[in-house]
Amino acid sequence: MKSVSTSTVLSIAIVVVGFWWVFVLSDFVEARRPPLPPDYVDQDLALQGARLKNYSLGFDGLIADWYWMQALQYVGNKFVKSGANIDIEDLRPLNVRLLYPYLDNATTLDPQFMVAYSYGAVVLPSVDPEQAIKLAEKGIAANPGAWRLYQHLGFIYWRLGQYEKASEVYDAGYRISGESFMLALSASMKNKGGDRDTARMIYRQMYDSAQDSQTKDQAWRRLLEMDSLDERDGVRKALAGFKERHGRCASGWSELIPFLRRIELPHGLKFRFDKDGRMVDPSDAPYTFDPSRCDVLIDPKVSRVPVA
Repeated sequence: MKSVSTSTVLSIAIVVVGFWWVFVLSDFVEARRPPLPPDYVDQDLALQGARLKNYSLGFDGLIADWYWMQALQYVGNKFVKSGANIDIEDLRPLNVRLLYPYLDNATTLDPQFMVAYSYGAVVLPSVDPEQAIKLAEKGIAANPGAWRLYQHLGFIYWRLGQYEKASEVYDAGYRISGESFMLALSASMKNKGGDRDTARMIYRQMYDSAQDSQTKDQAWRRLLEMDSLDERDGVRKALAGFKERHGRCASGWSELIPFLRRIELPHGLKFRFDKDGRMVDPSDAPYTFDPSRCDVLIDPKVSRVPVA
């Protein structure tokens, strides 16, 4: 019995060390790989989670974590190499075609890997909508009582402009969770799925529930965008009032301030100005006032507010 036990332990140790060396050697080879042409297409993953699961000897969660970290590193490296200011909700310029396989492997090995489902709901819709829906539905099938997954799937359909489908999914999530905001989102999808207040509600819930920093930061930036859109609408009303009164555009903020005081912004927002008298956006960056266009603009070089 002792020799059998020792043999079993030794066999398991060899397999575990073997897996570890595979990961180490993979990183070693990746770090020393010669430069590739810019149009190089990422190679497919050699291993699939469904096959690996049968040989992981109880280390499914550990390997799932590895695939999750690889997914984040994969996207991060794409961002660094591009050098561009790319929105995490639209990764098409980065050609992240291996992102879904990484997330799929992670969630196959650990079907309760909620942060992977959440991340996929944010980044995959613009890359491949079918993959985004497939990953979210996979999560729901494995975790039928996890109502947050319905929130993620509803978000995907909302992003795709499929408001009726989003309403059905949010309603299904409400019936499981009893969360009133899910019922409110379901109703909003039917009446005003594409309006700003609905977007604000969705991103507020995303911000409150996000488990990874990238999703949380993206939700925060989108909330800043909603506030900025309301502010810019208010400024444009003031500009229209000034032009109606004086027959020309205001020459600067100082001329416009009396008209801004008459504007009541939604959600308790207030116009704010810096020490130099320039109006600032929700990220505290100065707006650009353009008298030639008689408009107020976001300066993407200094602002955290997304620019369409």
